[in-house]
Amino acid sequence: METGSRTETWRGALMSRWLIPLHFLGAVAVLSIVALALVVVGPAGAQAPEARPSDAIVMWGFMAAAVSTGLSALGAAYAVSYVGAAALGAMGERPELSGRALIFVGLAEGIAIYGLIVSIMILARLG
Repeated sequence: METGSRTETWRGALMSRWLIPLHFLGAVAVLSIVALALVVVGPAGAQAPEARPSDAIVMWGFMAAAVSTGLSALGAAYAVSYVGAAALGAMGERPELSGRALIFVGLAEGIAIYGLIVSIMILARLG
């Protein structure tokens, strides 16, 4: 009995030790990319309708979109690798935890979706 309690304590510690910092890291990365895009492109309505952004601004906008997609995909892959392994282990021991485990994996995959949405917003602002 003691081995099972140690295993559950270890898994709980792993989930709380890695899941929350990874989501925080993903949120910080996405917000920093949004801030970079706002600095490079400017707030909405800052340009006249007929004015086109310069080539340097367009280049940095594309770089910001690429970095937001790439870093969020890497963060999501890292999060899913740890959370997925822990979820499969938990489902192997207690199958009734499959719903909760899938929710945690879905939260980890949400990081990539946030980065994709931010890159679409950046590209939409570039025109």
